[in-house]
Amino acid sequence: MARPGRRMIALVIDFVVCFVIYAAFFFGNPWASTIIFFGEQVVLIALTGSGFGHVLLGLRVVKVDGTYAGWWRPIIRTFFLILTVPPLIWDSDQRGLHDVFAGTVLVRR
Repeated sequence: MARPGRRMIALVIDFVVCFVIYAAFFFGNPWASTIIFFGEQVVLIALTGSGFGHVLLGLRVVKVDGTYAGWWRPIIRTFFLILTVPPLIWDSDQRGLHDVFAGTVLVRR
């Protein structure tokens, strides 16, 4: 499993990438950055298992049993990630609540 520090750095990288896209094309739209982040996370995790930050830090999202996460798990995971509180609360396995609710885990490649 990926440790909290590595996960947080990956999240910051994803936020920065999404902010750059937002600033370049959608600056001033209050929902654009959230929609960009949601789309980036859902599409990339569903297709490749990793967002931009995950790729750079050698991480991937899988189901708890280690198999492909599918499409609906990244949607649930990202929805709760956007709420901000779930990623700050961890279970005994150090999984954020967004991963617990989605039945996923962030692991090292």
